[in-house]
Amino acid sequence: MSYPRKEYNPDRPKKYWSPTEAKLRIAAYCAYQERCQEEVRSKLAEKGIHGEQAEELISHMIEEGFLNEERFAQAFVRGKFNLKKWGRNKITQELKLRKVSPNCIKSGMKEIDPEDYWQKLLDLVEKKSEFVKEPDPFKKKYKIQQYLIGRGFESDLVQSAVETVFSGQNL
Repeated sequence: MSYPRKEYNPDRPKKYWSPTEAKLRIAAYCAYQERCQEEVRSKLAEKGIHGEQAEELISHMIEEGFLNEERFAQAFVRGKFNLKKWGRNKITQELKLRKVSPNCIKSGMKEIDPEDYWQKLLDLVEKKSEFVKEPDPFKKKYKIQQYLIGRGFESDLVQSAVETVFSGQNL
């Protein structure tokens, strides 16, 4: 059974929140999953709460424990590394895009165990090498390296991992 989709109507007026409604809605928004201040700020702006009023709500959420950038950074790093298999560079870049402070980024990056990081990198090299159908071993290595660098892994580690995996295989 499928439900009818709501049609997008650009003429429909946007729903804005009152200050008291905003307080409750933002608390629920932050309680649902970890958020950074920038996400909350943009959500408030989307709902018509700007400037001083938005900053007051954000500081209230911080005081109440609904909003904590360090906790957000740690959860973000764990999720992107374990589920999306992103490397440190891509995770750091994404956190900077979300305007998370450098101290919180550093704290979040401590969530990645160096041994797990290396093992995940080796696993990705092995998995990708099965799918890259390239007869030339140099081109195959290059394609795998470019893929992993695109995933945010450091180029020196990628090169070492590719050499480690390929030294144990016969192409």
